[in-house]
Amino acid sequence: MSNFDRQQASFLSSMSAAASKLGTGGTKRTLAPPSPSPSVGSTASAAAAGSATPRRDRVDTPANIVYSQPALTGTGDSIISQMAYAVSWLRGKDEPQTCAAVLSYLSATSRPEKEQEFFVEQMRRHPKIQWIPDPSLSEQTWRSGTYVHRPTIPGVKDKTSLLAHLQQKTDASGVSVKDLKDGWPECEPAIAELERDHRVLVVRAKKDGAARTVWPDDPSLFHQVDQDLRNAFLRVELPAQESMVARLLAAQLKPASEDPAVKAAQQPNSKAVKKKKAQRRTGKATNVHMQGLLKDYSHTKR
Repeated sequence: MSNFDRQQASFLSSMSAAASKLGTGGTKRTLAPPSPSPSVGSTASAAAAGSATPRRDRVDTPANIVYSQPALTGTGDSIISQMAYAVSWLRGKDEPQTCAAVLSYLSATSRPEKEQEFFVEQMRRHPKIQWIPDPSLSEQTWRSGTYVHRPTIPGVKDKTSLLAHLQQKTDASGVSVKDLKDGWPECEPAIAELERDHRVLVVRAKKDGAARTVWPDDPSLFHQVDQDLRNAFLRVELPAQESMVARLLAAQLKPASEDPAVKAAQQPNSKAVKKKKAQRRTGKATNVHMQGLLKDYSHTKR
């Protein structure tokens, strides 16, 4: 027997004795014998085999695979988003639509009937949707009637109706082009044509030149000015702003604004003006029984 075998047998006997001492309740607990230590040759052979043969539990995945989330193609399940889609869909329709057509567009026909009825009731209350009851029914249901888009400016869909709407206004306010597009999305070419004919006055944005506001105009008030006269008028040099008031006064004309130099001289210096401290007012004592306690110390004020 070699020295290694004798050491291993001694270790096993000592471990068995220790296990028998630790047992409780008359039950002996035994420990599994340790696996024999591998030799140097076996370790080297296993390392060589591991380097030559890949592990079976390892799965090699290509590095060029890209994982991504699917695209969001739904229209949303909340009633706010569904109502917005319904308004946008009705805006593009020229004819009234039934509630079944609206629910079919929103893919909501498979939902419970109570949810469909609740959505139709909210659609009838929406300010941008007009419900047209069915005249053939004496009692309306939630499925009856049709629905159309209610624009901000109703009835304006061409140049004639736009001019009529501008003439019916009783104030001097203009019409917003954004409100016109709510019921007439293709209104800008018509507005540009009316502007060339001097039928409307248009305020445009400086950035892109898009129309913002429209006012009525009268073509009879427009007069063509000769180009030579326009050039002569543009060649007239205007005086500077500082000397404009003085030159108007010299010509015995009243200026529309005051002279900036005079106005600046009349303004008091902010540093010279001091804020006066508010004096404290002492009230008259009306409590006679407390005259000995309430005394006037105003004479001690510095």
